[in-house]
Amino acid sequence: MIDLLVAGGGPAGLATAIHGALAGLEVVVLEPRPTPIDKACGEGLMPGAVRRFEELGVAVTGRPFHGIGYVDGVTGLRAEGLFRRGPGRGCRRTDLQAALADRAAGLGVRVLARRVGEVRQDGRRVWAAGLTARYLVAADGLHSPVRRGLGLAVPAAAGRAAARYGLRRHYAVEPWSDLVEVHWARGAEAYVTPLAADRIGVAVLTSEQAPFDLQLARFPLLAARLPPPAPGGGAGVRGAGPLRQRARTRVAGRVLFVGDAAGYVDALTGEGLTLAVSAAGELVRCVRAGRPQEYERAWRELSRGYRVLTSSLLWARRRTPLAGRIVPLAARMPRVFTGAVNLLAR
Repeated sequence: MIDLLVAGGGPAGLATAIHGALAGLEVVVLEPRPTPIDKACGEGLMPGAVRRFEELGVAVTGRPFHGIGYVDGVTGLRAEGLFRRGPGRGCRRTDLQAALADRAAGLGVRVLARRVGEVRQDGRRVWAAGLTARYLVAADGLHSPVRRGLGLAVPAAAGRAAARYGLRRHYAVEPWSDLVEVHWARGAEAYVTPLAADRIGVAVLTSEQAPFDLQLARFPLLAARLPPPAPGGGAGVRGAGPLRQRARTRVAGRVLFVGDAAGYVDALTGEGLTLAVSAAGELVRCVRAGRPQEYERAWRELSRGYRVLTSSLLWARRRTPLAGRIVPLAARMPRVFTGAVNLLAR
């Protein structure tokens, strides 16, 4: 019988599959999309994520970056925090997913071009996509069909802050910094990630739904460094959202959730992939020990720092008097800012 049936062939699902295969489990991945799979993503891997992927035998390509810079999108005031334990890596999402898929295939993981569909389970096994397995791992993304199908999605509460969205575009531009720059403007942030000697990625996070070029106009200093958009304006833009997604639990019988499917706060701190690959290892450890219910506590412990820091920064972000002070405070307190950057880099 299949030990782990993984729904989703993105980084979280493939990291789980690799962890499982290295632990001696039989793993099958369900992914109807062909490799490589792209999505809206800042594409900056923090040093902790780079180390964890390399521990799985996955070589992360791309361009190193050595810290995070906060930049006022209008005045140009900046604060910089450098990593203490090695660089992060700007890596195209398609390159990362392809490298993970190659590693999984080399370990004998089968990938089937199927959708999960209905999920059924009893005390000993789970059925999905015409297959039977000991456990199903839902790694099917931000708007997880498995989470929704099992009634585990938590609806957004009335009166909550406006939903946030992400947009990403690549530019054939030589990187001007060896940091990931986060440009702050009223109501939006723009992340500039060096990806190669002749390419950068620009990702915008915002609560206002508007085309990429209108969002970019909030950052005049950044926009001035970029070439004009191609005819049609929307060419090459990918989007995602709403970003905040809540799940009632990470363990529902023999179904376990990992990656964005397990719940997501925001992309503001760039920790999503670090958490995903770390949680994948904990999930496999709990399954191998025959104590899958312990994964809920493990996930909460792993994600606590991410959830608290991201929620706190969002809270300040949404209050106009505080939002305008984020970059000036970071610039005035460089040791504190560098300390925070290195907490995220672990």
